[in-house]
Amino acid sequence: MRVTAWNILCDFDGTISVEDVIDSLLDRFGRPGWEALEQDWRAGRIGSRECMSGQVALLDMRKEELDTHLDGLWIDHAFPGFVERCQELQTPIRVVSDGLDYAIHRILGRYGLDHLPLAANHLAPATPPRQWQLTSPFQREGCRSGTCKCACVAQAATSGGKTLLIGDGASDFCAADRVDFVFAKHRLIEHCRAAGIPYVPITGFEDALEMLPRLLDGSLLAEHERHALPAVSNF
Repeated sequence: MRVTAWNILCDFDGTISVEDVIDSLLDRFGRPGWEALEQDWRAGRIGSRECMSGQVALLDMRKEELDTHLDGLWIDHAFPGFVERCQELQTPIRVVSDGLDYAIHRILGRYGLDHLPLAANHLAPATPPRQWQLTSPFQREGCRSGTCKCACVAQAATSGGKTLLIGDGASDFCAADRVDFVFAKHRLIEHCRAAGIPYVPITGFEDALEMLPRLLDGSLLAEHERHALPAVSNF
């Protein structure tokens, strides 16, 4: 197999993880008010960074409760194998998430994967009476997300090669417009289809693992480029 240089950026919540971590925490530990923030975000009145910062401030849980909850959350069963294959093929993979760094490290740590490079919001203890606070070390001016995935794409491009995004939802839309190819789940499938972004739909990392050799040898992208060519008329 002729290998083309690629960088992989991979979303966490709903992509690597089976469920959305912050949603599960809010359902269990959220004080009243987090639903209104969610509605404002979905309506476009606030960005995800403002939404999540407000929601995290409403979490009523001790660290022990947080850890116990996180220890009951799972990732896609094929993700460890996907990471192992990427490492064998010397293909860098970075987790880029608008979620919580502490949660991601703890969950991935159970699988021996907390060494993966990560860009995410930072969860930390707050000054009482608040218990938790959110900061966003990967935010960028003009971006309303906590983690600017477009900036992560730009950073990946500086190392050369092409960039693959693996994602599932709204936090991946902007970045999908800027990468060379997308493995898309859920809402990201329709976005890529509507925007004409080269992509393949996946249901999980078994599909991603199967597609990886064709991505790296260039055949997957070439196939989509051929399909994107306009038909030539004989008249």
